[in-house]
Amino acid sequence: MVISVASSRRSIRDAMLGAVLGSAGRQLYQSLRCGFYDGMVAGDGLVAALPEEASADAAVRVVSAAGKVPKNVLILMSDTGGGHRASAEALRDAFRIEFGDAYQVFVRDLGKEYSGWPLSNMEQSYKFMIRHVRLWKVAFHGTSPRWVHGMYLAALAYFYANEVVAGIMKYKPDIIISVHPLMQHIPLWVLKWQSLHPKVPFFTVITDLNTCHPTWFHNDVTRCYCPSAEVAKRALLRGLQPSQVRVLGLPIRPSFCRAVLEKVLNSLNFLSITYVLASPVMPAGLPLLGLQNEIREELELEPELPAVLLMGGGEGMGPVEETARALGEELYDNRRQRPIGQIVVICGRNQVLRSTLQSLRWKVPVQIRGFEKQMEKWMGACDCIITKAGPGTIAEALIRGLPIILNDFLPGQEVGNVPYVVDNGAGMFFEDPREAARQVARWFSTHMDELKRYSLKALQLANPEAVFEIVKDIHKLQQQSVTVTQIYSLTSSFSYHI
Repeated sequence: MVISVASSRRSIRDAMLGAVLGSAGRQLYQSLRCGFYDGMVAGDGLVAALPEEASADAAVRVVSAAGKVPKNVLILMSDTGGGHRASAEALRDAFRIEFGDAYQVFVRDLGKEYSGWPLSNMEQSYKFMIRHVRLWKVAFHGTSPRWVHGMYLAALAYFYANEVVAGIMKYKPDIIISVHPLMQHIPLWVLKWQSLHPKVPFFTVITDLNTCHPTWFHNDVTRCYCPSAEVAKRALLRGLQPSQVRVLGLPIRPSFCRAVLEKVLNSLNFLSITYVLASPVMPAGLPLLGLQNEIREELELEPELPAVLLMGGGEGMGPVEETARALGEELYDNRRQRPIGQIVVICGRNQVLRSTLQSLRWKVPVQIRGFEKQMEKWMGACDCIITKAGPGTIAEALIRGLPIILNDFLPGQEVGNVPYVVDNGAGMFFEDPREAARQVARWFSTHMDELKRYSLKALQLANPEAVFEIVKDIHKLQQQSVTVTQIYSLTSSFSYHI
């Protein structure tokens, strides 16, 4: 007689997947099934157990200078908005900075590379829907109920499971990280059906600051990294355990994080500034220092004029043109016949917007830029920012100590970002471009002390070390996972008979 150990109660997602797949689903996975620990040393990766022909095209492990084989990290993302790729690349860079060649990191879009419609077309679909905001709002809220997105994802798993298996196995991951809400359910199901789930740690890094879609939360993740306490509360309400949830902040590129100014309040309540690295930036609203003058000169800005940064995300969304025109009027002192500030407009990929603004005549100094990869410099040169409520831009502005004026948001995931900024005293919200411009004019003329207070609040809300804390925690858990899987591999080979 063999004693069987009762399995834990299946989740709604698993029940749906089983109902959709049934016995056909098991057969679907069977062709690529591999015994992860059949004669393997822990940490050799997924592909090591595959036949030679199945792993011929797999990613090659590079032996480090010290003779050690690096661990493979697979980061799953999708280009539905620039924030997911930015977070993925931030994690990749942080792994390299913290651990050198101990990890080999791959940033991949499994939906685009290893599946068909609609996963392969998510980027185009997203751009279409955000141009038609009501359609995006319906899609966001319509798929929020668990039974809706559970059935939808189960159906996608049925059609594309083999492709996802092949995509995952190609990179032989020892660690999998998801930075997109639709890049965890299907991979986790695949790992579970392949009996690999306990042996390959799976992490979710949430890239929404407050309100977020329920598909971000999966109970089977090793750990879920939340950017704020509000998101952590949502994770717990969705069934994650406290041991799975960590609040560490939004991962931002190391070029931002390691150039941040250390902020210390002394007994006189003034902000003393110590430069951590050589990046020439300072909190907004404080007297200009020589280093900030240098970066402004490098960017061809007027060194002595305060500057406002205006942007609408990577796609140049929102009332950017209207706000730029209003700023051009409000930042010019008609009585003294001189400007009181200057404008930097980042148009992103919106070439029409850029051409339109370049064709205008301006009373104040204006820099009109396209898509920029060195936003840390432009933010470091400016004193405040006007932007839509994108989480990545907000997190970067907080790190730079920029008071934030929000002028637009996407329904759904960006709605909660407005109270996150406003209620924490780091900025304001104005739908009217003229009101936003008037507020900037007040900050640059008669309300400089208020600008300083908002700058300080922004710095206090920032989490500049979040990306490094996340990769350090993942590294620690991966080390523990290797030990646990070695023990699991040993004990699972025994059968208990009576």
